[in-house]
Amino acid sequence: KPCPLCDEAKEGLEPYKRRFILQEVDITLPENSAWYNKYDIPVFHLNGKFLMKHRVDIQKFEDKLRKLELQSE
Repeated sequence: KPCPLCDEAKEGLEPYKRRFILQEVDITLPENSAWYNKYDIPVFHLNGKFLMKHRVDIQKFEDKLRKLELQSE
């Protein structure tokens, strides 16, 4: 609060919002202290696996998302 990098990241992911569910985690909440101690924000996981941090790497995101979509067909 505020998090300009988080806002920038969400903006970068906006075109893909129909292809995945974005779950935001507020790491400043006491119940999320494990995340707070582990990461600098923003951090992205896809299907429970670490994907990237700080900035959105669109190519990497597209590649991983496409692989997941192909697996589910």
